[in-house]
Amino acid sequence: MEITRSTVPGAGVLHQLITRDGQRFAVLVTRDRQLFVYDGADEPYQVIALEPDEADQVAQLLQSRSIPDRLATVERLVDQLIREDRCR
Repeated sequence: MEITRSTVPGAGVLHQLITRDGQRFAVLVTRDRQLFVYDGADEPYQVIALEPDEADQVAQLLQSRSIPDRLATVERLVDQLIREDRCR
C-alpha cells in the first residue's frame, strides 16, 4: 500500500492511501475523522465523517489482532519475564 501524508493548514493531517489494486481513499485526521472515497477521479465521490469513538471502532476492526488479544500477549510476556527474573 502506498501512503502519503500531508498537512492541511487549518484542517489537520491528510493520509492518502492507494491499495495494491489501485483503489484510493484518504483519511483526514482532525478532532473528527473523515474518510474520503475516490472513484478514479481526483475529487472524492463520498466523504464519511466519523466521531472519535467511531474512528476508534473502525481502527480496532482493521487491526490484525484485537486490542484484548494484544493485551493478553503482553500480559503473558510480562509474566514470563517475572518468572525468569525470579529464577536468577
